[in-house]
Amino acid sequence: MGSRDEREPGAAGAGARGPDRRRVLGVAAGLAGAWPAGAGRAVAQVRGGRTAGRAAPAGGGLDVPAENSLPGDPGWRVVRPGAPHAVEGFASRSSVAPGEPFDLYVSTQSASYTVSAYRMGWYAGARARLVWRSALLPGARQTAAVVDGPTRMVRADWRPSTGVDTTGWPEGCYLLRLDTADGRAQRFVPLTVRSRTTAGRLVVVNSVATWQAYNRWGGADLYRGGTGKKDSRSLAVSFDRPYAARNGAGQFSFFEAPLVALAERLGLPLAYATGVDVAREPGLLLGATGIVSLGHDEYWSPQQRRHVMRARDRGSNLAVLGANCCYRRVRFEPSSLGPDRTVVCFKEDYEADPGYRAGLPPTNDFRRAPLPQPESELHGMMYDGYPVDAPYVVAAPSHWLLTGTGARHGDAFAHLVGVEYDRVHPDFPAPGPIEVIARSPVVCKGRRATAESAYLTLPSGAGVFTAGTMRWVEALDAAGGGGKGDHGMDGRTGAFARTVTENLLRAFSRGPAGLAHRPV
Repeated sequence: MGSRDEREPGAAGAGARGPDRRRVLGVAAGLAGAWPAGAGRAVAQVRGGRTAGRAAPAGGGLDVPAENSLPGDPGWRVVRPGAPHAVEGFASRSSVAPGEPFDLYVSTQSASYTVSAYRMGWYAGARARLVWRSALLPGARQTAAVVDGPTRMVRADWRPSTGVDTTGWPEGCYLLRLDTADGRAQRFVPLTVRSRTTAGRLVVVNSVATWQAYNRWGGADLYRGGTGKKDSRSLAVSFDRPYAARNGAGQFSFFEAPLVALAERLGLPLAYATGVDVAREPGLLLGATGIVSLGHDEYWSPQQRRHVMRARDRGSNLAVLGANCCYRRVRFEPSSLGPDRTVVCFKEDYEADPGYRAGLPPTNDFRRAPLPQPESELHGMMYDGYPVDAPYVVAAPSHWLLTGTGARHGDAFAHLVGVEYDRVHPDFPAPGPIEVIARSPVVCKGRRATAESAYLTLPSGAGVFTAGTMRWVEALDAAGGGGKGDHGMDGRTGAFARTVTENLLRAFSRGPAGLAHRPV
């Protein structure tokens, strides 16, 4: 995945760097064919191909051990990103149901290219499996980014390049890799094949709204726009454009992929969805053993929050493996490509939002007026600031989550706290009994504070764990002596984070953790 820093590269188009709010923030068996994309439009067609099949579990759903027993492909990474705009693309859907088709929009300077679909997982350490590959497709350079005046929203008004049929693709997280035929450029397009059911499973939720909030493809995101200043930022962002960061993979590659690899290595019963899916489908999470929010999950709609809380209050565990979770309130709106393709967030300018004027909830911070709903109501913690870089200091070494770590009171794990952090706040109570597992001294813009990790339980029996640091998922890959790419996190820090996460996922996959593990 390359070096993992906490900066989000910006771009006037894909590939160029620009300013960002957080400067330090850093097929299975079956035929996958093609279908005409875009009514009445002439487009290339993808030829299907067969790969090794997988066993279907009893009762349906993804059989994680069987899937990960299939051969992986260590050559899935982008090693030749090429020049800016050499090849880039996006999908017409953030997620699809198994077998559901989607359009792929590609712009390239090459005469032809291929598409390879890699499912992300463990696969004996390869981390991805080639599920499908297209035939050679004709390339075309598409139009420049379009900026919508009132909201300064950037989108790619492109023609569809090809249609893709996902028949036979297992549920999970995918990176589609675009390769120019001349071998000079590669780029990713992320996609989730969502699970049809989550009952009896841990649900990994991709934070696609947050990916998009920080996506500077075309020169603007929800933080800064063309002038590089806040007053030029977009008030809405569109999924109808490529991702600028991480060779098109966006924040998935470092805030989410390490957890996917670990969870699939454990062979736990998993399900996959995006935050948009959770918002759209009220019953999607009902019956899930647990819900996993990943490293940076800042932007939520009211519907997503309501549906997660409903599942939690019926016994589904909640793991927040980051910080700054459920901090911004957004609204999803359609685009010409379909529903929920636009993320609206006016922030402090919410009174200028036509939706708010029409009676919809404000698109500002959840904790603020005129509709204060602090994030502690969801997971017991409050976001407290950035940037920080500090050791993670153990406060409750006998806690069941720390079993097998060998940690003692006061043990510190280098650089695990960063770049944003949470804490338990006395003015914003948790929804149940809470136990602080770590208390880490930090200095944030000259202010001394404490970052915390905590575990709480609810009357439903649900257990809730909040890591309280944005680096938790990244730490799962930390190894060796530590280095710039790992923010200095070394193998000791990585081993600690992995052991705690394994304890957490195993317990949360067995049902309401609060019935077996209550705060002391």
